[in-house]
Amino acid sequence: MKRFLKMDSSFRLCFAAIAFGFVFITNGKLSSGTTPREADPPQASYLAFSPEAAPPAMSDMDDEFVPYKPVPPFVPEFPVFIFYLGERKHDDPMLVTQSHLQILKSVLGSEEAAKKSMVYSYHHGFSGFAAKLKPAEAEKLKSHPEVIILLENRKLVMQTTRTWDYLGQFSTPTSSKGLLFETNMGNGAIIGVIDSGIWSESGAFDDDVYGPIPKRWKGKCVSADQFSPADCNRKLIGAKYYIDGLNADLKTSINSTTEYLSPRDRNGHGTQVSSTVAGSFVSNMTLPGLPSGSIMRGGAPKAHIAMYKACWDVEGGMCSVADVWKAFDEAIHDGVDVLSVSIGGSALKSLDVEIDIAIPALHAVNKGIPVVSPAGNGGSRFSSVVNVSPWILTVAATTLDRSFPTLITLENNKTFLGQSLYTGPEIGFTEVISTNDHSNLDQITKGKVVMHFSMGPVTPLTPDVVQKNGGIGLIDVRNPSDNRVECPVNFPCIYMDLEVGSELYFNIQTTSSLKIKISPHKTIIGESVATKVAKSSARGPSSFSPAILKPDIAAPGVTLLTPRIPTNEDTSEFVYSGTSMATPVIAGIVALLKISHPNWSPAAIKSALATTAMKTDPYGERLTVDGGNHKVADAFDYGGGLVNVEKATDPGLVYDMDINDYIHYLCSQALYTDKKVSALTGNVTKKCPSSCSSILDLNVPSITIPDLSENITVTRTLTNVGPVDSVYRPVIEAPSGFSVVVSPEKLVFNKGTKKNAFTVSVSPGSHRVNTAFYFGSLTWSDGVHNVTIPVSLRTRFIPNFFL
Repeated sequence: MKRFLKMDSSFRLCFAAIAFGFVFITNGKLSSGTTPREADPPQASYLAFSPEAAPPAMSDMDDEFVPYKPVPPFVPEFPVFIFYLGERKHDDPMLVTQSHLQILKSVLGSEEAAKKSMVYSYHHGFSGFAAKLKPAEAEKLKSHPEVIILLENRKLVMQTTRTWDYLGQFSTPTSSKGLLFETNMGNGAIIGVIDSGIWSESGAFDDDVYGPIPKRWKGKCVSADQFSPADCNRKLIGAKYYIDGLNADLKTSINSTTEYLSPRDRNGHGTQVSSTVAGSFVSNMTLPGLPSGSIMRGGAPKAHIAMYKACWDVEGGMCSVADVWKAFDEAIHDGVDVLSVSIGGSALKSLDVEIDIAIPALHAVNKGIPVVSPAGNGGSRFSSVVNVSPWILTVAATTLDRSFPTLITLENNKTFLGQSLYTGPEIGFTEVISTNDHSNLDQITKGKVVMHFSMGPVTPLTPDVVQKNGGIGLIDVRNPSDNRVECPVNFPCIYMDLEVGSELYFNIQTTSSLKIKISPHKTIIGESVATKVAKSSARGPSSFSPAILKPDIAAPGVTLLTPRIPTNEDTSEFVYSGTSMATPVIAGIVALLKISHPNWSPAAIKSALATTAMKTDPYGERLTVDGGNHKVADAFDYGGGLVNVEKATDPGLVYDMDINDYIHYLCSQALYTDKKVSALTGNVTKKCPSSCSSILDLNVPSITIPDLSENITVTRTLTNVGPVDSVYRPVIEAPSGFSVVVSPEKLVFNKGTKKNAFTVSVSPGSHRVNTAFYFGSLTWSDGVHNVTIPVSLRTRFIPNFFL
């Protein structure tokens, strides 16, 4: 498995951020929300030509140069288009579907043609349909009075043991206190997972000591290719699959020789996500890198799982928007409590990118179902974050307090540490060579360890090439932000950063006949191992909505141990890493919080997590970032910070939101009209605010001002979820050089006052030039609870100028 506007200073003028409501007809694949191994190895191809169009090998060319001409992407005669109509107008799904057929009939001429054209009717959680049409026919339907948004079906790609001990939720609870105990480990919660399927036979999905399936559950387990209802149990209570949208847009349809045409998992991603979010206890793990007797479990180990397979083992893992929407539609109907959706788009593909997940997610959230999704694996680039809509809980990934150092010993007894997962026998003192000339590898590498500097304009050298040419090991010296590649089993691939690698190289070069010895890796766990935001974890701010801080929260997502599906291929112990693995960690915690606080809205849960998060690791050391510069992490790296499970259960105050706030967000973009708002909510009297209010006043648990040139005042409202009689006072850590003033000087809550508004006035202070972002915080404290939000400020005295 090797899948591995200028805005005016008051922000009262609206600006274009995500084009939620734009109609852009685009095609292409979006960036990954998951990556294998150390979070950032090779991803699925994003080239706009087919694999068979690759340039011919040099050996296949004639003497005369033949120019390379890429083959255009396959375009079906009848592409799939998706039509979003808003909230359902009928409670009966059959009537909703019939209305969709009538809309199609208006263009295609007959109901028979409409039925043949339709791929999906979305008739449970919201109203819409996917249909195979000629582009001209779709263009006609775009102007239909009931159509709010039209988009062409796009291809998306998918984005434990130590995790829970690290977060203070021990694998073997010995205390009768804490969220895990108080919620009976998530008993009764139903967590929906939209992913690549599930391997039900894994011990992580055993249903021992489980109670009955909740009576409110409306879902089912389908019978299909090598999967039947008997594969479900009291743990895995639902399993469905959706492939029609993707198949309709592929040149060759997916078949049973390349995939399981059922909820069964082919590439392992969905199994890993499912076990992380709610896997049952699996004892006595003995895999390399783990202490003997380790226990593996999910975040809510007694919660039920419902798998919605909408991603397929094509080019490393591919999903279509049409299929993902149908998964959302049915999950909302079936009765899930939380949705874990480890799928990501691209931060830069098109303005309407957020439609891919945001529309169905908004309907789920409006029905009380939190939607947890990855920030994406576009890091460590600035403004690479995806899933930026404020109703989605967007997750960044960190490392654990676990490291796998490999000792390299020189003949002069000097030692150097690299990182690897090598568990084979010790390699005795052996000659080392370093070369950038790959033309004669078979002559110079046999029986030697190759040292390679993977930086600058050099030809990549992969472990399999070294092994094929007789080398017995690879020391890969690279920038920490560079991608690592998969290593053959029992072949030592030792990774070193430039500083250590250069020192090792210097020692080898300045001493005659110096050889090295390579030892199997050791595992270090605990306080001495620094926690970092993973180098692949996408960073804020959003390029479309820079005033909405994303990501929201961070959680471990690198080298999490999870079950592997049976395969004939060699695989690493930690197959997938990145924000898609951090996502189910948070989703499992969200399920526990929802049991503990059944009346909290998805926004309240998100606020509780964000305002109580840690800026340090569990041992008190400031979080840094992995990505080449080793800086201290900030809000654009981790949002509120690293999740603090126990603190989140008692946040004191929350920044709550509902559909009215989300309408405020949509209308503030100047891209949503009264008609669209009315259709979205199903309320014909619902309209945008009379004046286009500032997006800066959206009640998110953060303050981000990307264009500050004069004084700006923003408003927030806090809701008391702690002791009835409470008094909170502000503690301000102003970003360097800025002036920040909070009013009033205290917030008083009592039986008659559960909500209080406050304002924050911000000015550029001493700054007189366009700046980068500066970071600070605002904390409301009653002496027990500290409700903290990030404050991120950037001046723009010269508009639209960033250099």
